[in-house]
Amino acid sequence: MEKKTKEFEQRFARHYDELKWLYCELYQNRMDAFEELCSQLWDWYKNRKADLKKLDRKREKNPGWYKKNDLVGMMMYVDAFAGNLKGVEEKLDYIKSCNVNYLHLMPLLESPKGRNDGGYAVADFRKVQPELGTMDDLEELADKCRKEEISICLDFVMNHTSEDHEWARRARQGDPEYQRRYYFYDNYDLPAQFEKTVPQVFPTTAPGNFTWLPDMNKFVMTTFYPYQWDLNYWNPIVFNEMVYNMLNLTNKGIDIIRIDAVPYIWKVLGTNCRNLPEVHNIVRMMRMICEIVCPAVILLGEVVMEPSKVVPYFGTVEKPECHMLYNVTTMASTWHTVATGDVRLLRRQMDIVSKLPKEYVFLNYLRCHDDIGWGLDYAYLKQFGCLEVPHKKFLNDFLTGQHPGAFGRGELYNSDPTSGDARLCGTTASLCGIEKASWEQDEGALEQAVRFDIMLHGYMFVQSGIPVLYSGDEIGQLNDYSYHEDPDKCQDSRYIHRGRFQWDRAEERKEKGTLQNQIFETLGMMEELRARYAVFEGSADVWTLDTWDDSILGVGRWLNGEKLIALFNFSGQDKVAWINEDDGQYTDLLTGAVMEARAVQIPAYGIWWLYKKF
Repeated sequence: MEKKTKEFEQRFARHYDELKWLYCELYQNRMDAFEELCSQLWDWYKNRKADLKKLDRKREKNPGWYKKNDLVGMMMYVDAFAGNLKGVEEKLDYIKSCNVNYLHLMPLLESPKGRNDGGYAVADFRKVQPELGTMDDLEELADKCRKEEISICLDFVMNHTSEDHEWARRARQGDPEYQRRYYFYDNYDLPAQFEKTVPQVFPTTAPGNFTWLPDMNKFVMTTFYPYQWDLNYWNPIVFNEMVYNMLNLTNKGIDIIRIDAVPYIWKVLGTNCRNLPEVHNIVRMMRMICEIVCPAVILLGEVVMEPSKVVPYFGTVEKPECHMLYNVTTMASTWHTVATGDVRLLRRQMDIVSKLPKEYVFLNYLRCHDDIGWGLDYAYLKQFGCLEVPHKKFLNDFLTGQHPGAFGRGELYNSDPTSGDARLCGTTASLCGIEKASWEQDEGALEQAVRFDIMLHGYMFVQSGIPVLYSGDEIGQLNDYSYHEDPDKCQDSRYIHRGRFQWDRAEERKEKGTLQNQIFETLGMMEELRARYAVFEGSADVWTLDTWDDSILGVGRWLNGEKLIALFNFSGQDKVAWINEDDGQYTDLLTGAVMEARAVQIPAYGIWWLYKKF
């Protein structure tokens, strides 16, 4: 038996019993569907390129490769950054100059214009949007990135398809086989029962969880938008076919699969249709399937919920699920801290994350393609007089510049006048004051805002996990208001931070004295320091310090005799961090200054990375 067959058989045998057990439990012993899946796994393995199999073997020997401190991510829209996939390939030198070796390309599979939710309504999982290129272009970019040791992440939209997908079109034409791939109802009786327990994702822009289709005289489940039809994972054909769609991407060279909206994929009447046990069975099967066919690939779960609901998606040591998850709550808590200047909630959030097993890997970020939702710990905040509804209003008012003295320049998303709830959009630079100061030509305020921007990134780099930049943040890119003039985008304020990359501003990063140069060079230095010092590794002990000032966050890290005390001033005033690390002199990694880690003076929006080797 040839070597590659033995390799597949060994992997397959390692997971067969559990895979069969989970599959048959989920699908009522549908051995015909299970055997068809197993047969297809061999075909996907057999057709995997030689260099991808080489990478599989390399990463099998080093399964924690993604847990090191030398990974830096960047997320971007292909069209906004470089026009198309060929353009991204031509800009790889710039991406490398940002120290980026984890590149998240935002949704780029074929989706209908004007009805795609930013690319999350996929009409064809095997085609790239024509204006972005072809699947061959994507594969060529992945090949080039692999040679440069850059991993590519791509979204895999599991919960739904576009209503323009072939399955949806056939269902609409009356084909019962394809109707069984979605949730259709002849009347509103069962949808009404669902609505009693299932929350609404977008109560203002897309209320309810079902859409009436007059041409079919049926209701279809649409958790997100009416043009996104929820897939019925009770049907094993749906699971099998979606696995094949995923493996098609991995065989093109995509080595990080971002599972979009994973908590929603299993529906049961009488529940909230979120985080049900069957979801974890599905993710576990996907993990095993990747370990059989393409073990170089890792799964990133998009679970936009509090830690108690996020952590289960890591699975267990014996039965792991996702390799990585987003640190969503810390991101929201960060912007709460920006607005309030009070670090107590952020400190509490960091303490919760730091106490989790070190095997858990989070992606940390300041901004992303999506809005900022205020899912904060209001039970904790209540002791400080922060009640949920008025506090959300304060945060939104401050970060949109409506509050007296506010420096934020964001816009609201999905504002609900009835509940007073709304989410927030904007770039890092605009939210932390660079836009306001630049517009008002206030040099003092601009200096502080740039320092604040850098401090926020320095804080992100100190967290355990993988830091992910949002494209443009490395040059302090501001909000793009041109979306208001685009009929396909003007109703979605998230496009304010999805604007075209400003290459003219990027050129200014080379000019000393520009804010672009200051941000780009300082972030680059931080990224290099993080990769150089072992104390930034995920296995380090992490804790927060008492600074005896609620506007100063103190973070400690320790690993094998290396110690880091990082201090971050969220106040617009110079402060003193009343710490007392009574163990001699430290060196600030960012400036080279030597000082004791006690009663440390820190300027407004300042940062120290105090390091000591024992």
